[in-house]
Amino acid sequence: MSRSMFPKSLLIWSLFVLLSACGGDRDSGKGTTKEPRTAGEQIVEEEYGTAVPDSDDASVEGNPYAAGDSTAAPPGGSARGPATTSTAGYPTNVYFGDTHVHTGWSADAGMDGAILTPEDAYRFALGQEVKSNSGIRAKLHRRYDWFMITDHSDGMGVINEIVAANPEMMADETLKRWHDALASGDEKAAADAKSELIVMQSEGKLPKLVMDPKWMKSAWEKTVDAAEKYYKPGEFTTFIAYEWTVNAGGGDNLHRNVIFRDGADRTRTLLPLTTFETQDPEKLWAWMQAYEQKTGGRVLAIPHNGNLSNGRMFEEQRFDGSPMTKEWAAMRAKYEPLFEVTQIKGQSESHPSLSPEDEFANWDLWDRGNLIVKPKPPGALKYEYWREALKNGMRLQDELGTNPFQYGANGATDTHTGLSTTEEDNFFGKFKTLEPSNKQRWKFPLLSGPGGEYMGWEQAASGVMGVWAKENTRESIWDAMMRKETFATTGPRIQLRFFGGFGFNEQDAAGDIAAAGYEKGVPMGGKLSAAKRGQPMTFLVAAMKDPQGANLDRVQIVKGWVDGNGETHEKIYNVKWSGNRKKDAMHHIQHVGSTVDLKTAKYTNDIGAPQLIGYFKDEEFNPLHKAVYYVRVLEIPTPRWTLFDKVRFGIDMDKEVPKVQQERAFSSPIWYTP
Repeated sequence: MSRSMFPKSLLIWSLFVLLSACGGDRDSGKGTTKEPRTAGEQIVEEEYGTAVPDSDDASVEGNPYAAGDSTAAPPGGSARGPATTSTAGYPTNVYFGDTHVHTGWSADAGMDGAILTPEDAYRFALGQEVKSNSGIRAKLHRRYDWFMITDHSDGMGVINEIVAANPEMMADETLKRWHDALASGDEKAAADAKSELIVMQSEGKLPKLVMDPKWMKSAWEKTVDAAEKYYKPGEFTTFIAYEWTVNAGGGDNLHRNVIFRDGADRTRTLLPLTTFETQDPEKLWAWMQAYEQKTGGRVLAIPHNGNLSNGRMFEEQRFDGSPMTKEWAAMRAKYEPLFEVTQIKGQSESHPSLSPEDEFANWDLWDRGNLIVKPKPPGALKYEYWREALKNGMRLQDELGTNPFQYGANGATDTHTGLSTTEEDNFFGKFKTLEPSNKQRWKFPLLSGPGGEYMGWEQAASGVMGVWAKENTRESIWDAMMRKETFATTGPRIQLRFFGGFGFNEQDAAGDIAAAGYEKGVPMGGKLSAAKRGQPMTFLVAAMKDPQGANLDRVQIVKGWVDGNGETHEKIYNVKWSGNRKKDAMHHIQHVGSTVDLKTAKYTNDIGAPQLIGYFKDEEFNPLHKAVYYVRVLEIPTPRWTLFDKVRFGIDMDKEVPKVQQERAFSSPIWYTP
């Protein structure tokens, strides 16, 4: 392995992992073995941020995160002090965080019984113990490096008044009924009230009091104040943010998380945009542009859950049905650099019906309807998924002059508990009614609507985003998001590098990958153009396992392109894989196998590899065709949260409930334009 592919601290960890995989800790199966906790031990021990010794001994020996010199920094900084700023000409540190967290201040979360505040969520993200909404002790094992609260702008501050039985609110029959449901202690009544709220918001039928902006001002100012209070540059970065929650046409999910680069001096006095004012994303971009022009600040938006948009997230028209324009495409590309590929409500990477040759497309599917489970119209799926959008954006580029769907990879939770948890053995669910205090949560309805229900077992304990940045500050991390030097994971702290260029070779993969990558090409999120005839498209990729997680199965490159007739295509290449498996005639690699014990919810790292590093040359590259490439990394199979619940609570689940999964990571793409 290169001694400078990642920071030196990671090289120490890599050696530690390699030694473990080659014979250390035989009693635990040569690696991580997850022990299910009992029902009385629901303490979250998430694997985020940075693990450090309990003592003050920060020596390199025995500490895989200790920095070996003044330029090396732990992945994600230090829980005890500022992360060292990179002295290289490029980012050497990766920082993990969550761009999508709701607290009890979001109307739907509070309606479901959530009581945690933004301050509670920040303390939890920092590794401090809090009590969950259902009274269970919760604590992260490794804290986050950066974090944000994205409570809904619609109805911001309203739920607090409903809970407090504000007399003005209680004069409204619907709001009084919701208050009574919350006060009753009946979780089913609270969940029903929450679903009714979502449906009414989707249909534009909320009581007028809920839409009055007077409730928002105080709640927004307190949200800003909490972000400022917990921002410690170099140690822990917070962002001022909110969610703009468009449920168009009765539940078609067009939500965006709006994230500011700025502090309270620019953001405290504004009021977030609501869908009561507009449901048109184009008007959100205009609002963002006006903010930048007025304040000199910067802001971006991240769309999510295209899988619940019923074909509207990447539709090839404007919101009002009129034709796309050059200006529309330019605004979308400018203000939306990332797309949320994975979260609790399933994945929006790909779909088996769109990618029938992709043997790993069938995972975490929420494809029966929109946010209120209104069934999908024919043809909707092809306008809901990231991979299709990446291909279609290139096709639209000639027509519009700009690629409107040039999205990098984002992963986040969308938790509505204030507790950002993605570890399978301590997953706290999307809503308070789906925290592990509910032993039958696997069959408890998560979302209900005219077309049916999404059940608790369908939740995914996902996801997080890794950001390559020079330092742990708002400016550095936000700028990395804007340039798309990011990758998404379903939860594990897999670390991923990806570079593209015209002159890489196999020796570059055996040497200093980062130095070669930045010198001879572009990183994830980058753009290449104007290759000469016969000039190859080449890539470097490096993936390292979560130090406290599972080994890796394989690294793949997913390619999309537009041919000379304007038709889109895709192909998946297996680049590196563990063990001695060989490609078959279809270029597939046999499955890695599984060590998961379905009776104990344990697994071992007897299979897979701690790291996979490789060089890839696209032998089918045509310099006349637009192309896009991204990396997908798969772990070996591991227990899903449903299996941990099954073992922990001694319950039986329906056969349709998945109990084993392969966690994964996705790089932001690299684009080629002739």
